[in-house]
Amino acid sequence: MNDQSFSLLFSILALITGGIIGLLFGLIQNQALLHNKKLLKQGKLKRSLLIMPGSFTRIAILLFALAVVQITCPIFFSGNIQWLVSAGILISYAYTLLKQLNNRISDNQSNF
Repeated sequence: MNDQSFSLLFSILALITGGIIGLLFGLIQNQALLHNKKLLKQGKLKRSLLIMPGSFTRIAILLFALAVVQITCPIFFSGNIQWLVSAGILISYAYTLLKQLNNRISDNQSNF
């Protein structure tokens, strides 16, 4: 394989790695939201302002996971490939948020 093929392969791997991290983070956030909504309905969560307790911790875990990938996979972070990992995280996390928004919109329309 030539250098262009390796560059393309590393770019794809960087996007996939970032995508996996962002998707896992989005799924964890979604599960936490569902759990906290359940607690709110049961009356175990006193204020709706506390619907996402622990989200700061989950964000710290996301940043830690990104740092681990940066340290353990330095090949992903040479040149401009580092931005592809971040783009993968952004795209996959945005996908989970947009999916959640779509579910809320469809739930609100079914209530009318």
